[in-house]
Order: sequence, then C-alpha cells, then structure tokens
Amino acid sequence: MVTKAITAATIGIDSCKIEVEVDVVNALPNVSIVGLPDSAVSEARERVHSAIKNSGFSFPTGRVIVNLAPADIRKEGTNFDLPIAIGILKEQGVEIPDEPNTAFLGELSLDGSLRKVNGILPLVSGLKDEGINTVFVPKNNAKEAALVQGISVFGAEHLRDIVNHYSGTPIEKTTVDVNKYLEENANTDYSFDFKDVKGQQKAKKALEIAAAGGHNILMSGSPGSGKTLMAKCLASILPPLELKEALELTKIYSVSGLLKSENPLMTERPYRAVHHTASPNGIIGGGTNPKPGEITLAHRGVLFLDEMAEFPRPVLEVLRQPIEDGVVVISRAKNSIRYPAQFMLVGAMNPCPCGYLGDKEKDCTCSDFQIQRYRSKLSGPLLDRIDLLVNVPRLTTEELINTKTESEPSIKIRERVIKARKIQAERFKNEGIFTNAEMGSKEIKKYCRLDEKTSEFMKTAAAKYGLSGRKFDRILKLARTVADLSGEKDIRIEHLTQALQYRVDVI
Repeated sequence: MVTKAITAATIGIDSCKIEVEVDVVNALPNVSIVGLPDSAVSEARERVHSAIKNSGFSFPTGRVIVNLAPADIRKEGTNFDLPIAIGILKEQGVEIPDEPNTAFLGELSLDGSLRKVNGILPLVSGLKDEGINTVFVPKNNAKEAALVQGISVFGAEHLRDIVNHYSGTPIEKTTVDVNKYLEENANTDYSFDFKDVKGQQKAKKALEIAAAGGHNILMSGSPGSGKTLMAKCLASILPPLELKEALELTKIYSVSGLLKSENPLMTERPYRAVHHTASPNGIIGGGTNPKPGEITLAHRGVLFLDEMAEFPRPVLEVLRQPIEDGVVVISRAKNSIRYPAQFMLVGAMNPCPCGYLGDKEKDCTCSDFQIQRYRSKLSGPLLDRIDLLVNVPRLTTEELINTKTESEPSIKIRERVIKARKIQAERFKNEGIFTNAEMGSKEIKKYCRLDEKTSEFMKTAAAKYGLSGRKFDRILKLARTVADLSGEKDIRIEHLTQALQYRVDVI
C-alpha cells in the first residue's frame, strides 16, 4: 500500500506543495528517492533510517521507494526528512491518520530529534495558500512558522513527539501575535545619530528626503567630510516596517539562513554595506543553487556602497535593471528565480583618485585623464537612476571645534519621515507600492500633476539642463517627496527647485 505525506519545496522566496509517496516492495533492503532530489535530499535515506530505528520503531525489511511529486520540480534542502519518515512509519502501521490538510517539515538527526531548517516562513505560507491548515515543524522553527496567520503550528522536538501527538499526548500549539511582536521589538536605539554629525546641513536634508521617499542618493566629497558617518546614521531615521514589509523581508532572510530562531520576525529595515571587492553574483544573487544577493537582502532597506567609484564597472552595471524594476530575475538553464529588490541605493565617493578635487584646503594632484578614468566607472545610465546627487565639502575649522551647538537628533528627523511615509501609504493604498520612488509613469501622471505655472518652469529647466525622460520623471518624484515633507497637497515651484538642485550633477 502506498502512503502519503504533504510537505513543500522553496522556489526563490515562494514555495510549492510537494506530495511524498512511500511504497515498500519485496526486494533487497534499500531506500530509493526519486523526483529530482539534490544531494541533501538523497542523503535523507541514511538520516531517516537511523532516526526511525533510534526512535524505537521498526524499519521496513524490503525495498523502500520514495517519490517526491511533482517529479519535474527540483527538490533542495533537508526539510523532506520528516515527511519521508512519516510516510515510512505509516507504511509500518504506526497510527498516524491520513489527513490531506496536514503537512510536515523538518530535518532529522540520527537519534530522531528534529533540527531547524531554512525557509520555514515561505514554506508554511505557500502551504496555507494550498489549503493546508495544520503543520508540524521543528520546535526551533515554530515561532517563525506561526507568523503565518490562520494555520495551526505544532513544534516538535523529536520524531516520537509527533507519533505521541496522535496517541494521546498532544503537542502544544504555537501562536504569535504578529502585530504585537512587531511593535514590541521595533528598534529605537541606534549606534549612529545625526546629532553627532557636525555641519553638512544640505547633505542631511538630502538624506531626509531620500528616507522619506525611498530615493537613491550619491554623496561626493573630500575624505573625512562625513559621508560614511551620515550613511550609517540613515538607518536611525528610516520609518518602522509595515507588517507586509516585515513578512516579505523575513521570507528573504529565512531562505538565506540568516534568521535567528529567537527573533522569528524581521523588525527593522536592513542596512547592507558592501565591500568594493564583491562580485556581480554576490550583489544580485546566484550560484549553482541560486540564493539571494545583497540587493535582495537590502530589500525595503539600504544598500550602501562606500567608495563607489572603486567598484568594478561590471558590478555597478548589474544594479541598473534592479534599481529600475525593483526585482531581479536569476535565469538558469533549468529554471528562473525572481527575487524582490526594492532598496535604497546610497553611494559615497571621492571626487577624484586623490580625493581633493575642489577642496579649499588641499590641492588635487590628479591629472585630467586620471579624473576622467576614475569618474567613468559610474556610467550615465546608472547616474540617471540616482535621484539625489550631493556634494559634501570639507568641514570648516569653526564647525569642527564648535561644541556649543548640537545638531538636530535623528528622532526628530524620523518623525518628519514617518509623517511623509504615512501620506504616501494613504496615497498608494490601492496601487501596490509603498513610496514615491516606486512610482511608474502611470502613478507619476496621477499624483505628480503640474499646473500651468509649474509646467512652464519644468519646460525651461528641461531645456537648460538637457534632462532625459528618466531624469525628468525622477525630479517629479523627488518634488513629490519634498511636498509631502512640507505637508503640501500640490507640487509647487519651490518643491521643484529643491528637487532640481539635487539633480544637477556634482561629478
């Protein structure tokens, strides 16, 4: 008789339902797993055999055939151990009822205990969409699985616990109040605060606008002018995660194996600082078994590229399509995987190789050819996709030694950013986007309308600065954010003027 158990397999940060079929035939003892398993799944035969024997149950004496259906989907990971073991135990007559709406996920140790696996949140979420209402997972994954509302989650420590659950010793159900957890664990204590940044009012205002609208920003200036410090302070003014954003982000970190069992839900926006030796695959993701890259790990947060002009040009060019589309598609011969990548790109660079071009205190020693070669690392199309270009000059002696005047703290800036984000959340509640930076041409026409006076102003600006279509749209989106920070419903000339001053190239 063929027995069955339900589980799931990840595809990117999504999942699909998998049916584990087990049959025992009269032949020499052996375990065969079919259905496109990878090496980790194929090795389950040894783990499952030892786990069942060491849990006090008998293992079939004939040939065990395990089929993972549908057979045309590649199966990866160790979460198939538990459903395979459940199917074999059913074949051996152990009293585990056939419940088509119950699924099993988990890796088995040789002694039968259950180990944590990656990707539990997307797996359970996908199973719920398939009509599954009960799921058994390792105890260390239980809180993460319980983030999916409307499904019963039982966390087991051992294979015997699941058998005992059906024989009179039920496992306690795991529940998590997602909204309460997100509120209680939101980070309000940051290591870097804008109150510790001296001067640089224009750059601070640019970062506030970037945080309010989710815009990309590039800072250029002499070494020691505070570019890296301000980029680190940016995390302290970003708004808290919405529940939908937190769950989406948690899926990414769960699949990547970066989620801690004691913190099952991502409660703060990611800040990813990438070294200039990173490869294109490290940035966008990939590998034999594709995994999320830095741009996906920075989803709904910040991707910081310090010394941006030191990055190889091919690495920077791979950012162009994800910046525009908010997603990255990793294509392989057998399949394509789609990862979200809606991030804020924050770059910092020197104006030239020596760093002192335009500096008031120190002369530049670079030749024109060296400066041109240095700047050419950043192509025109890439710069077109950056909303704010800011010059960060050297601090004056008075600004450096001034200890009486304290800069505005991050908490006050954050209040304005949150207020602007709430305006955007209300504006885009039926659009499927969160920020002004995500607006497409349709949303720009709808929410960035210009009257006759402002249209004439933009016509003059477009002719004077030679604005491309993409750059023109980005100025409108930037002006929309400036208006939101001011609490204005309509875009005015002063908003467009402020947006334009951040779009005039500084490199």
